[in-house]
Amino acid sequence: MAYSGVLDDVKTAVSLGIPERIPIFAISEPFDVRMSGLTYAEYTHDADKMARCRIEAVKTFDYDWSCGWPDDYVEYEPLGVKLKGEENIPLAAYEYPEASFNTLKRLKIPDSRRDGRMPGFLEVLKRIKKEFGNTVCLTGRVAAPFSGVGLLYGVQEALILPMENPDLLRKTMEFVSELAIYWGKEQIKAGADALWVGDCVASSGFISPKYYAEFALEPAHKVIMTLRKENVFLFYHAGENSLSHLKLMAETKPNALSIGGKIDIKKAKETFSKKNCLLGNMRGIEVMKYGTREDVEKETSRIMEEGKRGGGYIFNSEEGIPPDVPIENMKVMLETARRHSF
Repeated sequence: MAYSGVLDDVKTAVSLGIPERIPIFAISEPFDVRMSGLTYAEYTHDADKMARCRIEAVKTFDYDWSCGWPDDYVEYEPLGVKLKGEENIPLAAYEYPEASFNTLKRLKIPDSRRDGRMPGFLEVLKRIKKEFGNTVCLTGRVAAPFSGVGLLYGVQEALILPMENPDLLRKTMEFVSELAIYWGKEQIKAGADALWVGDCVASSGFISPKYYAEFALEPAHKVIMTLRKENVFLFYHAGENSLSHLKLMAETKPNALSIGGKIDIKKAKETFSKKNCLLGNMRGIEVMKYGTREDVEKETSRIMEEGKRGGGYIFNSEEGIPPDVPIENMKVMLETARRHSF
């Protein structure tokens, strides 16, 4: 069950120490929604149902955090991004504002008190904090600037701009940096103990280390360092498996660096053990969805033992746990991780 020392344990881990218990996280939202009996459409648009789902999930599966991120567009939809989804498929963008200085000129930071789903999302955070206090690490989310451009204009435009219009890219990143800082602070006011800084469009699957260093690194660093002043934990995530990219991402100075499931955690620990806390590495599809009970137990044990060696590790999945993961596999992962958490 949620426990009173979890925030101290997170603080110890991000300080590269050995906590009394390794915090056990899982990016479990798609799975939790299915377990709650809600459709994803209900979950996305109904703050009451979202809050109930998140609270029940912590109580049922004993997560040490609560992360409620229905999709990546909560703060971008009010800017003119058009979304659609299906009953059990999360919202996704189908139409974006034009990537132009004219668009940028008319954009304004949305008002979290009234615009779109932002007020409902903040209400969910408040209810979770009221329910659990400091016994879970309540984690909101923001988009890092390079990925924010992808959310605003579309990923294709974000990848073309470095070559065709780098000035527009940089100016747009200034705007979305302001948005990330504003939205992050609003979530902190609502009770968030940590913020997940998503930057998947800046990963090795999309851009080279050269482009990352030239365009993505400094804006992400600015957002992270500004929000760190608010006394919250910043977890940087790009689903990254490339050491060359991860070394650059570490320079953004997050409290913890999320790693993908295809990188050897032992090698990652050897590379970052004296510099950065790591979290992640558990594969949601290959192991959790398609693995046997024995596969899940063996892989969880391996990751936990290698991850916690020398301190500076928080257990987590590499990406979202799919909704159709067998419930038995989820229970085995969490129970095994808990056994190895001391």
